[in-house]
Amino acid sequence: MTVYFIGAGPGAADLITVRGARTLAACQVCLYAGSLVPRELLAECPPEARLVDTAQLDLDAITEELVRAHGEGLDVARLHSGDPSVFSAVAEQMRRLDAAGVPYEVVPGVPAFAAAAAALKRELTVPTVGQTVVLTRIARQATPMPEGEDLATLGRSGALLVLHLAVRYVDELVAELVPSYGADCPAAVVAFASRPDETVLRGTLEDIAEQVKAAGISKTAVILVGRTLGASHFRDSHLYSAERERHVC
Repeated sequence: MTVYFIGAGPGAADLITVRGARTLAACQVCLYAGSLVPRELLAECPPEARLVDTAQLDLDAITEELVRAHGEGLDVARLHSGDPSVFSAVAEQMRRLDAAGVPYEVVPGVPAFAAAAAALKRELTVPTVGQTVVLTRIARQATPMPEGEDLATLGRSGALLVLHLAVRYVDELVAELVPSYGADCPAAVVAFASRPDETVLRGTLEDIAEQVKAAGISKTAVILVGRTLGASHFRDSHLYSAERERHVC
């Protein structure tokens, strides 16, 4: 058997990849994060599949379920919101499976920051304005951040920042970023990206915190900060330039 770590996407059930949906439909066991994964996706599972909501399970209990399925010769779909490559807690599960000799594969998904950019109708990298995107979070009640990855340090790069798991502390992060970006720097918050209750806030570091409070947003949101969010006067990309030399095969 094989454990498949599947990116379920940012929220909308139809944003799972074709490969993810096909893999899900072929697995006899499905472990899913009930608080984050859309329940409509479970309809893709075989009718006889064993469904396990991991919202209240710790790492030991999740590992036990995966190893048990392996012992029974059953393929497992491990559904994670967004994409497994960032902020998914997949790494420690893989480490446990390596130790137990259980094979696994990863099926990528649409990450939350991509869904947020789509909601904003913005390209996050704009020629001559910004070509770097930093995905990060802040440490409060979660695992501490490594040395050198605090917001003050990251902010000095001037790169477009995408902050996960941080909207509850929007006042604090604004205070940390204003010295590097300036109060007039464009900022946005997208909550429940791609879902029917999606909320999009646009502003600057000066007013985004008040907008968040007024909207009552406290979870499942992505914060974006950077000059590319408001860029309108920039040079066209070299990719489609008439001056670019093209070879016709």
